[in-house]
Amino acid sequence: LPVALFIVDPKKERIAVAEARKISIPIVAIVDTNCDPDEIDYVIPGNDDAIRAIKLITSKIADAIMEGKETLSKVAAEEAEKTAVEEKIQQEEAGVTE
Repeated sequence: LPVALFIVDPKKERIAVAEARKISIPIVAIVDTNCDPDEIDYVIPGNDDAIRAIKLITSKIADAIMEGKETLSKVAAEEAEKTAVEEKIQQEEAGVTE
């Protein structure tokens, strides 16, 4: 299952909104004045009909996702390196005390 759902027009994609709500998937959506923001977990106020607005917002969302994935990868690599160093230190200490 996805961690979250990004929707451009919640009114048009009402079935996707309903299904995501059923299985507790958080919804991020561009919400225009003709939509009910109460059904959306993370509201992005904007014009969901204008192509330029949609392109701008979706590109920013995509950039943020890519940046988040890069950061997550770096953190995971740092944690793995830290764990490896700690294990090496423990092995060296165990070798000294034996």
